[in-house]
Amino acid sequence: MQAEPIVLNGYYTLIMATIVLLIGRVLVQKIKFLRDFNIPEPVAGGLVAALVMSILYTQGISFTFEASLQSAFMMIFFASIGLSADFSRLKQGGMPLVAFLIIVSVFIIIQNAVGVGLATALGQHPLMGLITGSITLTGGHGTGAAYGKILTETYKVPSAVEIAMVSATYGLVAGGLIGGPVARRLVNKMGRKPLENQATAVDEKSQSYDETTFEDARHQRLITATSAIETMALFAACLAFSSFMVKALPDLKLPQFVWAIGCGVVLRNVLTTVFKFDMFDRAIDVFGNASLSLFLAMALMSLKLWQLADLAGPMIIILGVQTVVMILYAYFVTAKFMGGDYDAAVLAAGHCGFGLGATPTAVANMQSITNTFGSSHKAFLIVPLVGAFFIDFVNFAILDSMMKMFG
Repeated sequence: MQAEPIVLNGYYTLIMATIVLLIGRVLVQKIKFLRDFNIPEPVAGGLVAALVMSILYTQGISFTFEASLQSAFMMIFFASIGLSADFSRLKQGGMPLVAFLIIVSVFIIIQNAVGVGLATALGQHPLMGLITGSITLTGGHGTGAAYGKILTETYKVPSAVEIAMVSATYGLVAGGLIGGPVARRLVNKMGRKPLENQATAVDEKSQSYDETTFEDARHQRLITATSAIETMALFAACLAFSSFMVKALPDLKLPQFVWAIGCGVVLRNVLTTVFKFDMFDRAIDVFGNASLSLFLAMALMSLKLWQLADLAGPMIIILGVQTVVMILYAYFVTAKFMGGDYDAAVLAAGHCGFGLGATPTAVANMQSITNTFGSSHKAFLIVPLVGAFFIDFVNFAILDSMMKMFG
């Protein structure tokens, strides 16, 4: 028999979240599998916390965490995406970047069509197909947790957050598993030989550019008090605007985090283009990464895994098919339409990474190829820009349309 849940206020919720993150850090440092597949520390620690909570639940013990704190960190994370979206970077990628963005956007539609079709055929809510589609496989844990809450509260999809977290974690592992083999098969068909001296596989040009186009969460950044205050002011503006717009335009039914992203995009590009404001990307990135970690830790330790028992079979089928579709699309579409050359093969590996997992997975996939067969400056320019910034906006637009269609 279940007793009344133990209610933890914001202070204790934050303490629990930081403990989960510290446990996750230790697990990632100690377990090679987690490092190889770029499993984030909050995911590793959060899933352990969810398992512990499930065991305690069987003993009649449960917890309720402060929800408003989780929502605040979620909004800060999504605002950081908008504040990082510098449209001037599109000029650097040129037409290949636009072509890759179109290819990836088409795949999102296919990914969701596969998910919704299979969910319906298996007797599940059609919107479960979106959760096991681009919400988590392209969007990742952050987008999954945000949309999971909306699908549960607004569209009455059962266990949406739990499904999202499991699906996103599966995507990280699967994306890391398939990217290398897909690209290696493409490269082998070209007859390209591995470099004799692998130390020269990544040249200085591509390596230095990779560091500027994809911000590593572990990379050290020097932040001053002034830059921190300026950045917090930008986040506050995004959060205030998003809260106002949700109340001012309720008929649009746009999630609050979409307004936060939109405000961030406008602020970023107006301030830098019109007012020549020196946007401090390092502070934005640090606050965004920290907020995402805390948000994920809180979301994962709140999971009710025992509610997924009846959904395990359909989830396995849908995610398995999604993996096969990703392999076929990357091999026959992404590689072909990006030129069919070595750069295209590396791009295909990257697409597998963030098409199922996340941008870090994509970068790891590409590095596994370039470390053996040589550098690909084009791939390391395009994939981080598309995977870390622009694809999020396309994904949100497609999801908004499909949720209205099937909701």
